[in-house]
Amino acid sequence: MTKKHTSLYIDEQLLADAQRLLGTSGVTETVNRALKEAADLERRRGLLSSPFGITEEELQVMRDHRAKYDRSAR
Repeated sequence: MTKKHTSLYIDEQLLADAQRLLGTSGVTETVNRALKEAADLERRRGLLSSPFGITEEELQVMRDHRAKYDRSAR
């Protein structure tokens, strides 16, 4: 993983809210987690608008089936 050191002006209240919601503690951990969550969200949105035509409900059914299978394989 490539890392970049940079200086940022961060809203302290927004940082505190993000830390509480994400369960993180440090600034770097919080920013990295927030960036990952944002990227993951956009990827999921892209899948929903993909030509595959999968709805959010169909995706949830697939997740539920996978979770059930994962539990029964133990």
